[in-house]
Order: sequence, then C-alpha cells, then structure tokens
Amino acid sequence: PGALAVEFGEVRLSYAELEARANQLAWWLRGRGVGAESLVAVRMERSVELVVAELGIAKAGAAYVPLFPEWSSEHCARVCEAAGVVVTLTAEDVVASVGCPVVDPGVRVLPDQLAYVMFTSGSTGVPKGVAVRQRDVVALACDAVFAGGAHGRVLVHSPHSFDASTYEVWVPLLNGGQVVVAPAGRVDAGELAGLIRSSGVRGLWLTAGLFAVMAQEYPECFASVVQVWAGGDVVSAAAVRRVQAVCPGLVVVNGYGPTETTTFAACHRMDGLGAGVSEVPIGRPLAGMRAYVLDGRLRVVPPGTAGELYVAGAGLARGYRRRASLTAERFVADPFGAGERLYRTGDLVRWNGEGELEYLGRADDQVKVRGFRIELGEIEAVLAAHPLVGRALVVARTTASGTRQLIGYVSPDDPACLPEARTLREFVGERLPEYMVPAAVVVLDAFPLTTNGKIDRRALP
Repeated sequence: PGALAVEFGEVRLSYAELEARANQLAWWLRGRGVGAESLVAVRMERSVELVVAELGIAKAGAAYVPLFPEWSSEHCARVCEAAGVVVTLTAEDVVASVGCPVVDPGVRVLPDQLAYVMFTSGSTGVPKGVAVRQRDVVALACDAVFAGGAHGRVLVHSPHSFDASTYEVWVPLLNGGQVVVAPAGRVDAGELAGLIRSSGVRGLWLTAGLFAVMAQEYPECFASVVQVWAGGDVVSAAAVRRVQAVCPGLVVVNGYGPTETTTFAACHRMDGLGAGVSEVPIGRPLAGMRAYVLDGRLRVVPPGTAGELYVAGAGLARGYRRRASLTAERFVADPFGAGERLYRTGDLVRWNGEGELEYLGRADDQVKVRGFRIELGEIEAVLAAHPLVGRALVVARTTASGTRQLIGYVSPDDPACLPEARTLREFVGERLPEYMVPAAVVVLDAFPLTTNGKIDRRALP
C-alpha cells in the first residue's frame, strides 16, 4: 500500500492513496446513477486526476470514454451521442469527490464488462467506438512480454484517447509499478527527451514517427531506459540502429496492434539490429493471441505469400459500440476455433522464414495506376532500403486531368546527408517495374505528425 503508484511533477500518490481517491470517485459516480456498463466521458488533460478517473470509473462498474482535450465541442458531442454517455467527467469533478467515503464501494465487476470505449476515425467520416472489456485490459497487462521489470516505471505521455495509453497506465499499475505522468498539453521532442532523461522511466511507448524524430535528434536520451516500444506505423530500421549505436543496451520492440486488439497483438524484439536489415518485422503474436494470414476466402496462405492478417484470442475487443453491422463485418466467425471470432485487420502481411510476420501495407492501399494494380507498401520498402533514407511513404494522387500518379515522400537517415529525388527514382527503377516508379519523390526534413504521433498525410506537400 505504501509503494509509489503515480508521479506527476511534485505530486506523488501511493497505492493506498490512489485506492482511496478512486474509491471516493466511484462513490461520487454511483450517487449520480452510474452503474454497470454506464459510459462516462473523460475530458481532461494529463494529470493525477486522469489516472484516478480511469480507476474510479472501473470501480463503479462503468466504462470510460476518453475525449481528447483538443477536440471541438461538436466532435465531443458526436462521440458522446454515439457512445451513449451518461456523465461527462472533468478534473474538477474528481477533486469534488474527495468528500466521499474512502472505502471500496464493493461493486461487483465481471471480466466481460466494458472497461472503456475508445473512438477511432471511420472511413465514412463517422467515428467508431471500440468496446474493450475488463478481461482484455488484464490480458494485455499480464502478458509475459512485459515481465522482468522493464515496465516497472513507465512514462504516460500519449493522449488518453489513443490506445497506447492503455499500455502506459495499466501495464505498470496492474503489476505494482509506477506511472510517471507527463505535463499537460502537447510535449515536443525536446521536452520529451528531457522528461525521459530526468524521470528515470524504464519503459515507454513511442509512435514510429516520433521514435524516428527522437532517433535523429536525441538518441542519447534513452541511455537509462530498458525498453522502448514503437509502432502505430512502419518502424524505421535506420532509426533503431541509430539509437542502439548510442545506447547499446537498449531493447527496441516493434509493437503491432489495432485498437480492436487492445493495443498490441504481436511484437518483434530487437536487442541489436544488423546493418543489412532494411525492414523490421511486426513479429509473433502475444502469448494469448493467434494470428492467421488468409486469402479472400478465409483460407490459410503458404509462408512467404501475402495475405490479410486476422487476429484472435485474448484481448480481442467486444466489437464496435452500437455498430452491429460494422462489428459483423470486421469481427468474423473463426473457422479455426469453436465459437470464437477473428478480427479482420485490413493489413497485408506474410510469414517470413523465421516464423515472424512482415507488414506489407494496407489491403485498401492497393491502387490502380495506368491499369496496373500496385501495393504502395512494396514501393515504400524499396525506397526505405536506400542507405540515405530513414523513412518512406508513397501515395497515389489524382491530377487535374484525372490521371493517377505515384508520389514518394522520404525523410533522410542522417539530416546532414539529404538524398536526391532523381537518385531515389533511379534506385526504385532499378528494382521495380517502370509503372511502380513514383512520378516525383519529395525529400522532407521530417514527416508531419498528427497529435497521436502518426504521419499526418493531409499535411504532406
């Protein structure tokens, strides 16, 4: 009970204090009609109160719906309506609950009850809420990949509306560790590097884009970190090598998983990355999960053959909140198990010779240019293999005349050595058919990132 649980600047809560604060909030919520599977919106900045809120909502038997502080009131209203929110919680409400009893309210919470509903963007423009259960969060936190102490002190810096926060909060807390909460608001790369150095965190999560930025500008900041998990996009092999050259004891893990699989479904550990490696696999499934590479008729494809990735097992979400047809479309019957389901990820992968999954791109990233069907991920992999390229992205754009063109975007491995666009086009042309060579290649100092740290495609020039 006296062990440190939460640290936020000069504020520290022991496990006993966190328990008491969460119990008070649970009583406060129960007094407002919140019960089993009630949806409680959480609109607040990073703080001690945010951690108390998520635990207190769980203790009340309810589920939290994270609202990003920078979302407009209109978007928050749409999300709350879609989820069926009964109460919106603010930091002031958490403070106001301090007068309630500190004993546990004794609410029985079952494993299949919802823990949270996290909204992601939908292809139709309508946000979709992924409904994650209590057992899904526990399966993640108890997975063997997080054992050994590397995640005993973790930095909480992701927006709580981003599923990486599930790892940042619950993996340390459900294993008796400590969460170090970053200051409220957006934290830039320089501030983040300072936090990592000064806070003594042993584990943290970074999006692939943010990891690439840190690798270029502040690789030394990971000197006292045991493990860095990166993902959410293609992890740059060059970035991994750059960081491990400065911090040779650091383990970098490529963590793969959609929100629908409770943050992580597979991972690939890198204790040291060889100079000849140009692509980082997404690895093997976590202990309680299974992965299948299937064709369009749900048949297993041979190793080395591209197919769509389907995931099953512990951590698979209940489905989409109030979206039965969408749930049925993406969470399909498992032909390999009795009464279970598979989640159709939409990601193209293949099994390599080492029995690990290699990411090839999105199934919906297949485009048709001049009559040829093209996988954009294949071109990205070739661009990324150039020794001066750190990261690559290819998009298909429609010109004013209505024709489609391939445009490549790259950021350098070393900011002091910028590759030439003409040289990169020649490099691709030597390895791929002419119709797969981008009409233009744009060299960027760094890729623009969204608030969640993923590449902001709309901001590309």
